[in-house]
Amino acid sequence: MKQPVIGLCLALGLSLPALAAEVGGARLDDKVSLGGQELQLNGAGIRTRLLFKVYVASLYLPRKSSEAAAVLTQAPRRIQLNVLRQLTADQLVDALVEGMQANNAADELAAVKAQTDQLVATMKAFNAVREGDIVALDFVGGDTRISLNGEARGVVTGERFNQALTRVWLGDKPVQADLKKALLGS
Repeated sequence: MKQPVIGLCLALGLSLPALAAEVGGARLDDKVSLGGQELQLNGAGIRTRLLFKVYVASLYLPRKSSEAAAVLTQAPRRIQLNVLRQLTADQLVDALVEGMQANNAADELAAVKAQTDQLVATMKAFNAVREGDIVALDFVGGDTRISLNGEARGVVTGERFNQALTRVWLGDKPVQADLKKALLGS
């Protein structure tokens, strides 16, 4: 039945809806709209800690890239976390801060301390994230926009901060090496 529909759509010049990817049980859109621009799924993978699946991370960009340095130059961009198990806000915050510390020099961290404190306050206000929740970290217009399940929760200004945050997943010491490869489509 699908073949005739596809053929009809092609014959009429109609586009088919983007099919969603599924990673670790989380359905991911192939494309999202951000800042008036269409972004495409660059890659996605599962963050594990010990033996537990924690979240599915996905990276959306205007142009696909397999190079971390090139990702940092693209805007807008989104890092999305589809939560696979309940986490306290402290667990989420501690993991992000540890990832930033591992992937940024001390002077770089000092330069974005106020923004990092703002991120921490925003995330702590979540209290907890539950299985099925979606945390989006959108970099658009020079700001990092933080949302939980599509609801805006905070804005942290500065490209320098967003790059420091993005390095949690794409830096030289990423939170998980195979997750970095997956986000970069490798």
